Amino acid sequence: MTKRPESVLVVIYTAQGRALMLRRLDDANFWQSVTGSLETGETPYQTAVREVMEETGIDIDGQGLTLNDLNQQVSYEIRPLWRKRYAEGVTMNIEHQFTLALPAQCEISLTEHSEFCWLPLKEAAELASSASNRQVILALTK
Repeated sequence: MTKRPESVLVVIYTAQGRALMLRRLDDANFWQSVTGSLETGETPYQTAVREVMEETGIDIDGQGLTLNDLNQQVSYEIRPLWRKRYAEGVTMNIEHQFTLALPAQCEISLTEHSEFCWLPLKEAAELASSASNRQVILALTK
C-alpha cells in the first residue's frame, strides 16, 4: 500500500522556549519534529494527535493539551530516498502545520526515531533538516 502524499508537522515546545527534536531511524543526519502521513478517512488534526502519540507517547486528549492548528499548508518535494513509499510519479507532498505547547519538558517514548533532545528554539531551528520545520520553529521565537 502506498502512502498518501499529505502529511502533518507538529512542533512540540515548552513554556521555557525549548523544542523537541527527533532523529530519524532511516537517516541519522535528519532531525525533525513529529511528522506523519494522513491515513484514509483522517483529518489533519486527527493525524497530528495520532502521530504525537505514536512518536512520543504524549497523549494530547488524555493529558488535556491543546493542539494548535496553524491553518497553513506547504507543498514540498518528497526526498528521493522516500519516494518508493508513494505511488509511481508522486514527487510532491502537502504538509499541514501544527504546534503543541507543553508546560515543561517531559520524557519521550521513542518508537520511530533513534533519539530525541530538547533544544532552545533557535538551536532546534538550526538542527531541523527541512525548511518548513525550521520556519514553524522560528515563528515561535517572535
